[in-house]
Amino acid sequence: MQSRNKFLDDMSQLMTNAMGVAQGARSEAETAMRGLVDRWLADRDLVTREEFDALRAMAQKAREENESLSARIAALEARIAAGSDKV
Repeated sequence: MQSRNKFLDDMSQLMTNAMGVAQGARSEAETAMRGLVDRWLADRDLVTREEFDALRAMAQKAREENESLSARIAALEARIAAGSDKV
């Protein structure tokens, strides 16, 4: 029969506790770093991906409307140049 060694039990308990502390420190370090990066990005006035995509869609729509209006103006100018009074 084997008897448990108190020294080994104490060392095992110490290592288990040390691992718990290390994991807690890692979690705190990650949280602190994430907060630091978030503050740094906020200070730079950077936009989020969603804001960028929304602005790009608005610009695309404006570009398409501009092209459509340019085509209408060109057609109206051609009619005026041809002497047609119908507008």
